[in-house]
Amino acid sequence: MPATVKNALRGCVRPSRARGLFMQDCGAMSHLLLSPMTWALLWMAAAWLTWRRARAWWRVALIVAGLTIVLLCTPLGANLLIRAVEARVPASARCGANDASAPIVVLAGGLEDEPRAQDDYIALTPSSWRRLRGGVELWRRGAPVPMTIAGGGPFSISEAAVLGRLAQDWGVPAQRLHEETQSANTWESAMALRGSLPPRVRVVSSATHLPRALVAFEAAGFTPCMVASDSLYVPMGSVGYFLPQLSAMQKTQIALYELLGEASYRWRARREPTTTPR
Repeated sequence: MPATVKNALRGCVRPSRARGLFMQDCGAMSHLLLSPMTWALLWMAAAWLTWRRARAWWRVALIVAGLTIVLLCTPLGANLLIRAVEARVPASARCGANDASAPIVVLAGGLEDEPRAQDDYIALTPSSWRRLRGGVELWRRGAPVPMTIAGGGPFSISEAAVLGRLAQDWGVPAQRLHEETQSANTWESAMALRGSLPPRVRVVSSATHLPRALVAFEAAGFTPCMVASDSLYVPMGSVGYFLPQLSAMQKTQIALYELLGEASYRWRARREPTTTPR
């Protein structure tokens, strides 16, 4: 459906749908602002407007900025940035054999569209699929511990509800599953789980998301250990690794989004009091 038609219909859809579309639009806007393509357009405008009358230092700055933008549009630059983000979880915060009895928390990764029912799995993003798969595999390898799926989302049927149903299809008993369905982001998920789980929990999410999640759960009073369900890092390969690609731009967006998110959570953690889970 064309975007103009979608916009025209938004006034006719039910509130949960309208709210969901609004939040998706806000998310798309944030990614647009972090896109290397946006920076490239701004760089071209700055160069065109200022180059002739610019001083030497400004021209050097423009050249360096342009080369940096090009680098971040390539798999080389994007994967270097991704690896730097994923490495921000220290070894001491990663789960070990002694954590096999700790409850599991799976952080939802979003919805592509409004789910029509709890088994509308096509509405899940690939990130949600991968995170749940990582959580279920972790659950299968150890004792039958409780598994909490956290994620509310903008629609009447929550992310956690859809993922919980899928987890049952994958063999996790319903009595072992708990759903946190009110949170709108990782920070709210961590705060919502205070008091309902012991301090030591195993948090499962994408490797790029784990540093931000670690800050949120520590701020909520947990002593979490982190488990990566998947990684976006791809090691150096053929000559295409050095050429600009759309997938590389998307990785750069994700990495910058997570870095900014982690910074905002750290700032928030310093300003807000912490309550230790009972």
